[in-house]
Amino acid sequence: MLNEEKITLVERHDGIGYGGLEIGGSRILGYGPAPMKIVNPLPVRETKPLNDASSTLRNPPVPKLIKRNTICIALSQAFTGAGMQMGYGIAPLMVLALSGSSSLAGMSVGLFAVSRFMVAYPVGKITDAFGRKPGILLGLLLGLAGSLTLGLAMQKASLVGLAVGLLIMGMGLNAAQQLRVAAADMYPPNMRAQALGFVAAGSLLGLLIAPLLIAAGHAFGDHSGFSPLALPWLILPAFILVSVGIVFLIRPDPKEIGERLDEYYPGYKPLKAPPGAAAERFRAMSLIRPTRTRLAIAANTAAQANMSMVMVLTSLMLDHHGHSLSAIGFSHAFHSAGMFAFTIPLGRAADRFGRERVMYPGVVLTIIGAALITLSQGFWGITIGTFLVGLGWAAANVAATAIIADAATTSQRGRAIGVNDSFAAAAALTSALITGPLIQWYGLTAAGAAAALFALVPLVMWLTSAPAGKPS
Repeated sequence: MLNEEKITLVERHDGIGYGGLEIGGSRILGYGPAPMKIVNPLPVRETKPLNDASSTLRNPPVPKLIKRNTICIALSQAFTGAGMQMGYGIAPLMVLALSGSSSLAGMSVGLFAVSRFMVAYPVGKITDAFGRKPGILLGLLLGLAGSLTLGLAMQKASLVGLAVGLLIMGMGLNAAQQLRVAAADMYPPNMRAQALGFVAAGSLLGLLIAPLLIAAGHAFGDHSGFSPLALPWLILPAFILVSVGIVFLIRPDPKEIGERLDEYYPGYKPLKAPPGAAAERFRAMSLIRPTRTRLAIAANTAAQANMSMVMVLTSLMLDHHGHSLSAIGFSHAFHSAGMFAFTIPLGRAADRFGRERVMYPGVVLTIIGAALITLSQGFWGITIGTFLVGLGWAAANVAATAIIADAATTSQRGRAIGVNDSFAAAAALTSALITGPLIQWYGLTAAGAAAALFALVPLVMWLTSAPAGKPS
């Protein structure tokens, strides 16, 4: 590696291109004996190799405008995350209260998965065509409508209204996940995973907001004449409106920044796309055919399936071993901490050491976590298991999303992430449908084994793939 040496391009006098290369006055490359002349001496400092050849900077300074936009995106993610936490936390209790059947308690998780599958790709198409902000705002407004529908349905004791509200709410909050795409647009490849991690970390604030809303429902519900399960959903729209206001502060649109990254990061030089690539029609197979992106989708999908089963399994295992509701809630808090508390360092690791070196260990962690939950009888064994599943999901999700964001152009990135989310939603729906029957017919251990087997699939695919799909 060179340090303060001088690199010189030399040109042939006959004008036919560059004739050779000199470093420190010594010719190391030449095209024959033709006379040479120096055209541009350039000082070269010692540099480290990048994960992505499309950037010439290792750690470029982030412009203040992009820092401000990133903070706005993370804050908006916090408020949407609160709605998602309530959807997974109290929506099953709402279904149980209105239907009287524990067999339908998983309906809320299933409807959330269906809504994610329905909206992931279409909203990506919208944001690719019109910008990230219109798609995100559409999602937030749908989430607001869904939240009001859920609150009113619970108040009127309407199971059909509850199902409709869950679908609308799920579509809105999942559409707002284009916030991740907005963050990916604003950073060069060697900083992109960290940016995704920063946005995911915003969900930690959502973990604090959701319990406060639920507590408010219990404290004021009976006195106000509203159901304690309805009131949190009627309060949530106020927070969503705050999120809408924050999104308006993001400017210019992240998609515009992504299309002109070199203007925000001096020295950044993106790879030139082949002629006609910008106008080329996006196809999902363009992500599935290449080994690297196919494995990224598989890893993210498997981690999502594993976690969807574990979220149900953890509560049932703790209850089966006689632990209290407060202990179950504490265990789920550990799981959520695993999901979101470490996304920034995981993103940095993915940028520094390579995406796969974070993604595959994350998948392995979900297998270890599922095994611990299944085989442990004590509280801490199960809790550590559910924490490892959350941490593994975070690693796989951040790294896989970065791989897919790297592979797509700015004008196609929304749809590319939408394809990845569609596969994850299908996996979550499948796991939600099979978890109940597995437990009923074969017991809790069978469901834990199934969660581990889901996560094993991408590892087998990776081990049997061509070398191009493996980290060097």
